[in-house]
Amino acid sequence: MNASRTPFIAGNWKMHKTIAEAEAFIQSFLPRVSTADGVDVAICAPFTALQALVDSTRGSRVGVYAQNVHQAPFGPFTGEVSVPMLAEIDVHGAVVGHSERRELFCETDRALAEKVPAALNGGLAVILCVGETEEERERGDTERKLRHQVQEGLEKLDAARLGDVVIAYEPIWAIGTGKIAQSSDIAEMHEAIRGALNTRFGAKGAEMRILYGGSVKPDNAGEILGVPNVDGALIGGASLKAADFLAIVRAAPKG
Repeated sequence: MNASRTPFIAGNWKMHKTIAEAEAFIQSFLPRVSTADGVDVAICAPFTALQALVDSTRGSRVGVYAQNVHQAPFGPFTGEVSVPMLAEIDVHGAVVGHSERRELFCETDRALAEKVPAALNGGLAVILCVGETEEERERGDTERKLRHQVQEGLEKLDAARLGDVVIAYEPIWAIGTGKIAQSSDIAEMHEAIRGALNTRFGAKGAEMRILYGGSVKPDNAGEILGVPNVDGALIGGASLKAADFLAIVRAAPKG
């Protein structure tokens, strides 16, 4: 963790929680997270719960992010949601390129190269996800894959907007499987991503935060968040319970 980069803990609820369940969560979570200084916190919720969460968290330290967004401002894209639609309800940002979006819904690096600037230009912050499959890892292709994803996804990013984009590294084989990457593996991959950022943006690449996502839980969060170049975490299942998510937020090292 670099002292100049504030830790960022984001919970990705995926396709979980109705509006009522989201409101119950936030009523329990907000009073307790208010004392967790020195760390940025966000919840990435389903589209249906975004408005309720924005209203419930207004004026608090908790940001509200969508789990996806389309790059076009409008058009014949059935089932998609645009940047202006999210900005209108004061959503703070959007996750793009999550491995489940890439694998299950055929999202491409080329689409992400359009989504990142579209979101930023519309006033949304961005969490760009990158990561390798178990097969890619076994054949020694992880670093090449990560560098490619970073370079493609940030191809049209203006260096002046680096502070509005966060990279989330997710070893796909460790998402929801209970498998946990070793600290040495995490350090190696985050160093590779940092190198790709430095290649693309020079010294300013050090300003970008890199989160780790992959079976992070309260009992391993402290160790993972202490790994060099790990500036926070993108939390899946453990973010669904307020107590577990809070424990991870509190495990983040303070600058």
